[in-house]
Amino acid sequence: MDSSSHLSRRGLLAAAGAAALTWVPAFRIPARADTLPGFPLPLYRQAYQNWSEEITIENALTCAPNTPAEVVSVANWAQQNGYRVRPKGMGHNWSPILVPNGADVSKVILVDTTQHLTSVSIGSSTVTAQTGITMDALLAKLEAAGLGFAAIPAPGDITLGGVLAINAHGSAIPAQGESRLAGTSYGSLSNLIRSLTAVVWNGSAFTLQTFGRTDAAMKAFLAHLGRAFVTEVTLEVGANQRLRCQSRYDIQVTDVFAAPSSAGSNSFASLLNGCGRMEVIWFPFTTVPWIKLWSLSPTKPILSKQVDSPYNYTFANFINQQQSDYIKQIVGGDVSVTPSFENLEMAIVGSGLITTGTWDVWGWTKNTLLYVQPTTLRIVEAGYAVLTTRSNIQRVVSEFYNRYVSRINAYQAQGQYPMNGPIEIRVTGLDQPSESGVSGAVTPQLSSVRPRPDHPEWDVCVWLDMGTIPGTPQCNAFYREMEQWIFSNYTGSYATVRPEWSKAWAVTTGGAWTDTTMLTSTIRNAVNAGQAAGDGFDAARATLNGYDPYRVFSNTFLDTLLP
Repeated sequence: MDSSSHLSRRGLLAAAGAAALTWVPAFRIPARADTLPGFPLPLYRQAYQNWSEEITIENALTCAPNTPAEVVSVANWAQQNGYRVRPKGMGHNWSPILVPNGADVSKVILVDTTQHLTSVSIGSSTVTAQTGITMDALLAKLEAAGLGFAAIPAPGDITLGGVLAINAHGSAIPAQGESRLAGTSYGSLSNLIRSLTAVVWNGSAFTLQTFGRTDAAMKAFLAHLGRAFVTEVTLEVGANQRLRCQSRYDIQVTDVFAAPSSAGSNSFASLLNGCGRMEVIWFPFTTVPWIKLWSLSPTKPILSKQVDSPYNYTFANFINQQQSDYIKQIVGGDVSVTPSFENLEMAIVGSGLITTGTWDVWGWTKNTLLYVQPTTLRIVEAGYAVLTTRSNIQRVVSEFYNRYVSRINAYQAQGQYPMNGPIEIRVTGLDQPSESGVSGAVTPQLSSVRPRPDHPEWDVCVWLDMGTIPGTPQCNAFYREMEQWIFSNYTGSYATVRPEWSKAWAVTTGGAWTDTTMLTSTIRNAVNAGQAAGDGFDAARATLNGYDPYRVFSNTFLDTLLP
């Protein structure tokens, strides 16, 4: 993370009160017709910037195919001319899976899937969709058909292709007494894939090939990390459900994250058992977190407010002048205002829930689960998936909280405040093949929540995310300390750790995704651990390489992670 350039940009945006602008092209101009002789589609030059604004590409050749067949034509041209192809959706990502920051894109073609590859066909229990459709659009169509998912990511301005490439997730495990609804899964959305069509090498050229959920090769494509180009998927879906979301901000954070031996009715695990769907957002240096509790509720509770559209926490999706002033100070180097900024953030949550009447809402799944918009303050987040048993959830979150607090206190004693964003904790199930709706279904080899055959008792994943404004002094050192501790603490028969692919990980003081040991061995070992011989990270890499031997669908970062 290059702090110098991002500090300047952040300061400018904060001063304007617009630190969270939606992604828009910096420019788009037609490329000269003779730029790439023989290229099969019109080209234009496009700037690209990822969610946290840490990855910026100023001038990338881009095309927008109308059909999957045109994607094949692009891939074959690229293979014949020594170019690489990167499928681009909405760019709502932290990690360099699309392109690394500062990458040489002189021989790279970005393929924008969002303009034309967006068709949808809905059946009684499945949906077939092209991968450029956004989750907003897909969920709206499913809702109209009376269908939906058990859990979804919080932003809707992300493409289906992007979601499935990194096994994106929501927050859901069965509440006490709850039975899983047919067509739904408590794991990641990748676990709902029944079949997919990808652009693959057939020995002499690229072509389209469809894989079923029982095909051995499907294991690698279910969560391919950008190392493949999937054009269409068929997903299992279930009947849409009504959810009640109650927000609480009246519980002491020490009660939420209490040690298991002293945990009471307000503990994380106890609250989770009651509803099954929960998110805790806690700002450092504050005393109470924002807790969202979603529960199944077929009929509207008397005290709930019915919501018929998503993004109801409007107070979280703009920056007021006071916030802007604090952000400007922090990115300008005056980090001492961090505790005041954090308490302001939590005060805005509390007052916002009251003034908007959204502390207790009820509606269809997408209207209660979607809440992150492009105007939300853009922070960078380091993210990790901790697999363990349901009985150990309280231990996981308590140890994490205590370690996090001890380290921010130690930094504070030195006059340093590396963390100025919240921690966010969610819990999901794993990608159990029995929840896919396909007999004999394979599991995604690279999914963060692939089950461990040697630990069948591990049935949940606790997602640990830590946020801060990009470029904050000492943030990389803090992230590295926490990452090293996370991987060393959650081990043995207790738990295991894998990266949350879309977030920051493999951190050194030089930035995220720069720890060579983590990239070349630690993550590989974590994904391989407990799997049958020849059915882990290396097998996925071999499959993806086999279907793209010229590495057309790769970049320099993926060349290191998945060589």
